[in-house]
Amino acid sequence: MALLCYNRGCGGRFDADKNSDDVCQFHPGVPIFHDALKGWSCCKKRTTDFSEFLSIKGCTRGRHSNEKPQEPLQPEVTSEKGDVKQHSGEEIIYQGPKSAEALEKERPSSDEPKTKLQVKIAPSLAQIAEKMEITEREKREKLGEQFLLSLQLRITCNTSTLKTNIYQGPETDAEICTYHPGVPVFHEGYKYWNCCCIKTTDFNAFLDQKGCTTGKHCWIPKKDKKKVACRHDWHQTGNQVVVTIYAKNSSPEQCYVEANRTVLTCHIQFEGDKVFHKDIHLWGVIDVKSSFVNMVPSKVEVTMRKADAVAWGKLEDPKHKPEEKKKNTFSVHKLIAFRLYLITTVISAVLIRGDCQSNVCYVNQN
Repeated sequence: MALLCYNRGCGGRFDADKNSDDVCQFHPGVPIFHDALKGWSCCKKRTTDFSEFLSIKGCTRGRHSNEKPQEPLQPEVTSEKGDVKQHSGEEIIYQGPKSAEALEKERPSSDEPKTKLQVKIAPSLAQIAEKMEITEREKREKLGEQFLLSLQLRITCNTSTLKTNIYQGPETDAEICTYHPGVPVFHEGYKYWNCCCIKTTDFNAFLDQKGCTTGKHCWIPKKDKKKVACRHDWHQTGNQVVVTIYAKNSSPEQCYVEANRTVLTCHIQFEGDKVFHKDIHLWGVIDVKSSFVNMVPSKVEVTMRKADAVAWGKLEDPKHKPEEKKKNTFSVHKLIAFRLYLITTVISAVLIRGDCQSNVCYVNQN
């Protein structure tokens, strides 16, 4: 009985009793179709005509075979996008990128606790910060020795306490300073500090309230920090998002950058008393532990690791709506009246004491 040969390129019939080692001429390779050219992987001959391709004689001789050759494994694509598995053998699953809808459902809450990011300070910036600290210290020491009472009376009203301490020498620095870190509040006849909220209607009782916080004396009034806008930009790579804040000569000790998986908070103090503060609700999700900050003299770079290798459309989440700032109900006229009253009280106390060469303690302010 004649059998059909399944060797590629043969297709003839043979007698099993007369099957020898070189009777079959076939192609051991597989057919290749590329750029309109057709051929076999086992030989170099190529053609554009399909009939000529079928008539290419085999490049190898051997025995006829009535067994069908095994077909190469073909991947089977399932209904889910990007999931691929094989027909047989070990199952291999390729997980494609998640859709925008899936990422939105899995987005963490923006109320998660924040963690301060690791900070890397360039040596050049550390040298600049050290020089600025030395200059500021020398300036404070010089002003501390030369301040006159008239100058101090002019700015006493900016302190967060109603009692003034007198500088009597270096030993005064060892004393504990008791003060209010908050601001005075006058509302519906009540007078109190917003840091301790001990309310009273008697103004003298309000003046006699002791501070609720202790610290060191500050003989020189601190400069008010100016909140300013600062130019910033961002770019991304395959697995990172980099936010660049162009703040020159930033102060490493006064700066902090903290984040959770969806919110980034940057607080940068630079050029002395300038402060840039911004909360950024991120477009995507980040890996906080793998994120860090680089500080150099010309800028601050925040490098965030993406939790998913997905391209971000924007830096900030367009769906986030910032909360409206509450209006400050504190009366400006009441504040001016309070300061004038305080100046008058302090002047009277100093005139009674008769010590016109003393230095006044300016308590710590936030």
